[in-house]
Order: sequence, then structure tokens, then C-alpha cells
Amino acid sequence: MITIENAKVLYGENMEVLRTNVLIEDNKIVEVSQKVREGKIIDASGCIVAPSLINSHIHLGDSVAKDAGDGEHIDKIVKPPDGIKHRILRETPPEKIIDAMKESMRYMLKTGTTTFVDFREGSFEGIKLLDKASKEIPIKKIVLGRHESFIDPDAESSTVQKNAKKILRSCDGIGLSGFGEISNETARIIVDTCRRESKISSIHVAEYEKIQKDSLKLHGKTEVQRALEADFDLLVHLTSPMANDLKNVGKSRVPNVLCPRSNGALSVGIPPIQEMLDHRINLLLGTDNVMFNSPNMFREMEYTLKVTRGYYRQYLAPVEVFKMATSNAARALGINSGSIEEGRIADIMIVKEISKNPLMSLINRTESENMVEVIKDGRIVYKR
Repeated sequence: MITIENAKVLYGENMEVLRTNVLIEDNKIVEVSQKVREGKIIDASGCIVAPSLINSHIHLGDSVAKDAGDGEHIDKIVKPPDGIKHRILRETPPEKIIDAMKESMRYMLKTGTTTFVDFREGSFEGIKLLDKASKEIPIKKIVLGRHESFIDPDAESSTVQKNAKKILRSCDGIGLSGFGEISNETARIIVDTCRRESKISSIHVAEYEKIQKDSLKLHGKTEVQRALEADFDLLVHLTSPMANDLKNVGKSRVPNVLCPRSNGALSVGIPPIQEMLDHRINLLLGTDNVMFNSPNMFREMEYTLKVTRGYYRQYLAPVEVFKMATSNAARALGINSGSIEEGRIADIMIVKEISKNPLMSLINRTESENMVEVIKDGRIVYKR
């Protein structure tokens, strides 16, 4: 057993600030109260105890290509199969890719992230590389794979379905680059196959305006319409919605992962976060490609909060942003973490309190040196 005492605790899905203790037994939070005090005692005086962070969208593989292609058009950098990142990944020895991914995962842990969702390039070999890299690192990975046949215009439907089934034996779902590379039929097959296997189907949509216009021109529908018709479980980006896109996403209750720093780095825009909230879309946060951004969710939250306030010239509550990196993500991904309450998995971070406003202290001021301890599945996995 572990008791964390003398801290300000962000309790429940709405992050209510309480002066209380937290009791952990095995991998679960079993009691949150001022009276409990059992087992190993962690004195968290002067600290904030909060759910650890969930990075809901990352491309970990391009950790080996940091800042390559800066200033080039997004298609030239990341469009498969011959974008700059894909060429670098093909030309780099596997050992270097593994070492770079290990470095990124260790960095995530020391900045409070204990779960990440990886869009995994490289088919079966790419999944094997991540398995090797993560073998001794105590972080939860949710791996969304893909196969070369998905973007092959000549691939038969039966081939796509067969390869989708095969890839799903090795990962947690399928993550697709976008509708610029796949057909509506391929999207439908992948979603149906994932659903039958109880796996996640996800796709990039509306990352920038041109691909939305191209989709309308070629198919008479936006990328968002096509994604909703295919019935994907999880959307990524939605930076450039058109017409009724946001209204329809809100009605569908499909969650969306925001990657605002990536959008900024690639000069493709600022996601309309306030309108998304108005349409009651469940919003998550991800750091996207390590090629563009450090996998630091504190930096992602700070950028999200400030750029949204600046864009709309109005207040956005920090709790809304913090939930995107914790409880919103846990709910969307179907994992029993993301908040501190009885019965939840004990994924927790203990962070030095820098200001008297706990949420702003976390979002606005926390750096890796302020991280005191990180707990994953009830076990201390990082200690400064």
C-alpha cells in the first residue's frame, strides 16, 4: 500500500481541488480521504497530486527525424509513402529508430505522461520496433497500426480486409493517414474489421483547408463527412471544418484529438476549440509527430490554452484543457485512468506547486524539474 498525504489533490473527472490523502493498493486507488494513512507514506507537502497525462496522438517513429523539413509544405514532409519522414525512416538503421523512441518514451515519463496513442508507420516491422523499444519502459502504449495495402489504389477489398485482420493481431487498432490516401471503401472495410475485433479505428481529418476542398471536389463531401459515414471511433485534428462538420461530429459523439502545436508548426491553422466545445465534442490532446514537437503534454496544454484565448479574445477555463489530457482521453479510449477517484487505476503524478492556482500551476509553469514522482499502475516509475 501507498498513501500520498499533505497535498492538494485534483479529485474526480472535473478536477475538484481537495486537501486530502490518497490510498493506493496494488494498482488501484482504493480511498481518498483525510483520515487514511497506511503502508508506504509519501509526504507531498507543497505539491499537487493529479492524474498523470494521456498523450492521445503521437507519431513516435519519427523521433529520429527531429526538426527535419522545417518550412516545407505538410505534404512534402509527412505524406506517405515518400514524404521526408518516410524516406528518413526507410534510410535509418532500426537500432537508431529504437534508441530515439526510447528517448522519447523516457521523456514522456519524466514529464508526467504514462499513456500514449501511437500512429505506427511501417506495418508489422514498425510494430515490432516499438515493442522492442518499449520493452523495459513502464509506460502504457496504445498502438494503432497500418499496412501498405491500405494506400494501394490497386489493392482488392479482400486484400485490404485480410491485411487489416493480420495487423490487428499485433496492435490495438488502425490509424490512417487520411482520406487523401485511401478510398471510402477501404475506410469502411477497416472500420468494420476493427469493430468486429473490438479494436480502435482512427483517422486524420480536415488537418488543413486544401484537403477539405479536394475532398469536396472529388467526392462531393468533406473529409469529416466521409469519416462519420465510415463510422470511425476517433478523429484526429479537425483543424479546418467546413459547413456543418462540427455540428455533425457533435451529434455523432465521436471524440476528436487536437494537436494545436503541430498545426502551428506546419502553418495550417488554429483549431476552432471554442466551437467544438459549444457542440459538446469530446476533445483530447496529442503532441503529434516528435519530428515537429517534443512529446511534452505540459507544453501542449499551455499552447492550447493560450492560443485559444488569444484567437477568440475570451477566457477558456484551464480545467477544460487539463481534462483533454486526462479524463476526456480516458473516457474516449475506454481506459480506467485519467482521474483520481476510488476504483480507478493509480496513474498519478506528484508535482511541485509553483502558484496558488493548481491548474494554472500545472499548465502554465510546470517543467520536468518540477516533477517529483510519477506513479503508473500503483508503482513509482519515475522519481526525481
